Amino acid sequence: MENVLEVKNLTKNYEGFKLDNLSFSLKKGYIMGFIGPNGAGKSTTIKLIMNLVKKDSGSIRLFGKDYQEHEKAVKERIGFIYDQNHFYDDLKMGKMKSLMSVYYPSWDDGLFYSYMKRFGLNPEKKIKELSRGMQTKFSLALALSHEPELIIMDEPTSGLDPVFRSEILDILSEVIEDGKRSVFFSSHITQDLERSADFVTFINDGKLVFSKEKHSALEDYAVIKGPNDIFDPMEKYEGLIGFRRDKYGFSALFKRENATSHFDIESTLIENPSIEDIMLYTVRGNSNA
Repeated sequence: MENVLEVKNLTKNYEGFKLDNLSFSLKKGYIMGFIGPNGAGKSTTIKLIMNLVKKDSGSIRLFGKDYQEHEKAVKERIGFIYDQNHFYDDLKMGKMKSLMSVYYPSWDDGLFYSYMKRFGLNPEKKIKELSRGMQTKFSLALALSHEPELIIMDEPTSGLDPVFRSEILDILSEVIEDGKRSVFFSSHITQDLERSADFVTFINDGKLVFSKEKHSALEDYAVIKGPNDIFDPMEKYEGLIGFRRDKYGFSALFKRENATSHFDIESTLIENPSIEDIMLYTVRGNSNA
């Protein structure tokens, strides 16, 4: 199955931060969620994929092509949604569309206006008059109107109400139904990933934690809860990712294969983790309240 995006050994150095040897790939017809705490390197990675900043080493291929050698050709096949407004504030949406559409040979005006109608957007309204949610809807209408094969979104649901977040996720699911398109989106709202993503790529402090099928990632871990008297915070438990401990007891994230080997099962509760659990325990490590 064709990879629409391949990142291999990608490295970028900044003062005080390094995106370190990052590798992952996304196949055609799937949605990949890209997660990590603030400062993990998500936006840097997306800027590198879009050739907005230059890599130090490694490779990026889009649709099997080198992203720098074939930049114009690959960008014509991508719909890109920024995390912030990048339009001219004083322009009307219809005028902004006219400026953007000339860059895409496959632009479909009918499709654009159908999305505008669906999103309740008036083309005569100026960009500066739009709310955060309306700006995202407009960005999405522009991104989808040349029928891109890959949609890249940087925190598209940040700051949006649950109703519109749900609407965006429904649209993304519709977009990939024919198996010809893929979506790569970063988000710190892990509930959205739980609902829509097929694959999850998790980075922390510029390094890859994992990139795998969502259900496989969830099955790899287990949350153990129990009383404090059976948990030693100084013990080097095999498979322990991180724990929380307070006066009521402990909860800890383990690799599932090690989850039942350290405690009496009758004294503990074993739960399936969420994506948020995996991220929080991994990032925050160990703590005593």
